[in-house]
Amino acid sequence: MSRVRVAVIGCGSISKYRHIPEYAAHADVELVAFVDPIIERAEEYAAKHGGKAFSDYETMLAEVKPDAVSVCTPNAFHAPMSIAAANAGAHVLVEKPMAATDAEAEAMIQAAKSNGVNLMVGHNQRFMPPHVKAKQILESGILGKVLTFRTSFGHPGPDAWSIDGASSWFFRKDEAIMGAMGDLGVHKSDLIRWLLNDEVAEIAALVGTLDKKGTAVDDNASCVLRMESGVIGTLVASWTYYRGEDNSTILWCENGVMKIGTHPDDQVIVELRNGSVEKHKVGAISTNDKQESSGVVDAFLTSILTKSTPAVSGEDGRKSLKVILCAFESQATGQFIKVNN
Repeated sequence: MSRVRVAVIGCGSISKYRHIPEYAAHADVELVAFVDPIIERAEEYAAKHGGKAFSDYETMLAEVKPDAVSVCTPNAFHAPMSIAAANAGAHVLVEKPMAATDAEAEAMIQAAKSNGVNLMVGHNQRFMPPHVKAKQILESGILGKVLTFRTSFGHPGPDAWSIDGASSWFFRKDEAIMGAMGDLGVHKSDLIRWLLNDEVAEIAALVGTLDKKGTAVDDNASCVLRMESGVIGTLVASWTYYRGEDNSTILWCENGVMKIGTHPDDQVIVELRNGSVEKHKVGAISTNDKQESSGVVDAFLTSILTKSTPAVSGEDGRKSLKVILCAFESQATGQFIKVNN
């Protein structure tokens, strides 16, 4: 194909700040359609970038027949829209969490396989420069084996981020399904799996709604994880970090410690047991207040143009989602939950 014909389903903040501008900047993309139930939002992007505006995705898929779609909608719609797009022959980039249930995630994977299209999940933390550098350092062996970790993702909540503010779908359980854990926790479950090249074996979690008024979705979670390798650590997700965002990870290893995202200028710091310290200025992690390229769209397009497996496959997205689903099960039962049972 000469150019990838892309449709964006859902014209909220994630499309506004990441998907649409990153597609528009790519020479191999033609934006052919925008879909949103509030048709004026779709029309605004169509007027700016070309293509057609639609209020429903099924009409768009039948009429436009895009090569690829981005699904940037409330979480409850990720699975049905992704499956419909795959069945229409389109490659799919779906925002995280990829689905509301493990069964939905499996169905999405099967739909993509049956139709010979790519399915990629928008876990952007893998592409953030500090995380890329951290993985390189781990793979160099200088730190030895990882023993324990702490990974955290918190900010003031989607009230300020969402295009609809405090009335956002993020706070409506029937659309969001899950709150801070689906928004932020699943990013960190994916990151730690990828960084350590390891899977979560079991999890215990406290998940609750502490301060976001009038919502039934979680705004905080603290989890204890044991990886299949035996590494143990903690994962925190929060929508009540009102003094600013924290997206940091610390890895305590045999030969020292690595701090990621703990310093504004030195994004990766390695402190070895012999007293030496390495500081790496590699570029910031994107935040809601300071947007950086997510890397997700470029990776998705590369998988299409080179006919290769996406950098974050549907199978990857399913494994990261399952960790979060097991955290909710732990909260409900008060027990450790084995993730791969």
